[in-house]
Amino acid sequence: MSTETTKPTDNKRKTVLAAITLAFIAAGIAYAAYYEIVLSKVQETDNAYVGGNLVTLSSQVTGNVTEIRADETQMVQAGAPLIKLDAADADIALAQADARLGAAVRQQRQRYADVAQYDATVALRKLELKNAEGDLARRKPLAADHTVSGEEVEHARQAVDTARAAIAVAQKQEAAAQAAVGGVALAQHPAVQAARADYVQAWLAARRNTIVAPVSGYVAKRSVQIGARATPGTALMAIVPLEQLWVDANFKESELRDIRVGQPAKVEADMYGSKVEFHGRVVGLSAGTGSAFSLLPAQNASGNWIKVVQRLPVRIALDPQELKQHPLRIGLSTTVSVDISKTDGPVLGLAMPQNPVYATSTLSQPLQRAGAEADAIIARN
Repeated sequence: MSTETTKPTDNKRKTVLAAITLAFIAAGIAYAAYYEIVLSKVQETDNAYVGGNLVTLSSQVTGNVTEIRADETQMVQAGAPLIKLDAADADIALAQADARLGAAVRQQRQRYADVAQYDATVALRKLELKNAEGDLARRKPLAADHTVSGEEVEHARQAVDTARAAIAVAQKQEAAAQAAVGGVALAQHPAVQAARADYVQAWLAARRNTIVAPVSGYVAKRSVQIGARATPGTALMAIVPLEQLWVDANFKESELRDIRVGQPAKVEADMYGSKVEFHGRVVGLSAGTGSAFSLLPAQNASGNWIKVVQRLPVRIALDPQELKQHPLRIGLSTTVSVDISKTDGPVLGLAMPQNPVYATSTLSQPLQRAGAEADAIIARN
């Protein structure tokens, strides 16, 4: 091959190599610029899962289950009756409380009547003393001229002493009766109030045989069966309010340096893919890693210690409107990207708010109605 033919080939090869080199350099510069402008301002992890409130439904009283009105996957509204227990025992207990309250009122009525009786007894004893003192006063002058005997005068004097002692006994009995009932009206007497409280408690227990939904949501787990014996504290079913969801993004400890509360975040759920993007914000960082709160925390003070990069849960609050349009479920996998371009927010969570974070009024009972029924029993007796 001649020198004239190899020269253009070498020049062409050099040109191609130079172009490839320039292309790699340009790609490197472009990636460096992209990293500096975009990637360095975003912290991303795919170790993120949807979390939410799992409201466990349990009974406040003991009883056998007679009705189940909702099953798994069904939507329930707050306050809707979900489970009914056999009310026979509660009805009997309520009737017994009714009787005890009536008996307590009648017993106290008797004590109030005893006070009036002891008042009359004191008045009678005072009248007897007055009569005895009058007899003694009439007999003393007659004893001087021996019209009456000295023994008769002595008997009159003993009658005065006996009358005075009887007054003291009657006054003590009157004081004891006053101590039991004095200072309060019959309806406000402690014994009556205690029986009234027992009636209200039995009234509440009778109403609690119907177990209602504390929140609106979907029944996620039902463990109760017809005929089962429900006891206080035993989990019967769980309800998930799907509007109260968030994402727990588990970032590596080396990725937490620039994460702050309030930073915007983008969430992509595997359920919907890249077609749906949720927008949220960082609301707080956990106070410890998952291993620190595990049942058996790692003991690193051993000879076989191997350093493992820890992860810390970062809570991402989601937009309620986006959740309504594209519902999520607890436990779903997601990918989270946090914009860390602004680092002026707090490192840890915000202070506790003044208002309750979650609240329900469905468990409150009409105590005024129970009190009115108890007062009617008091008035009737």
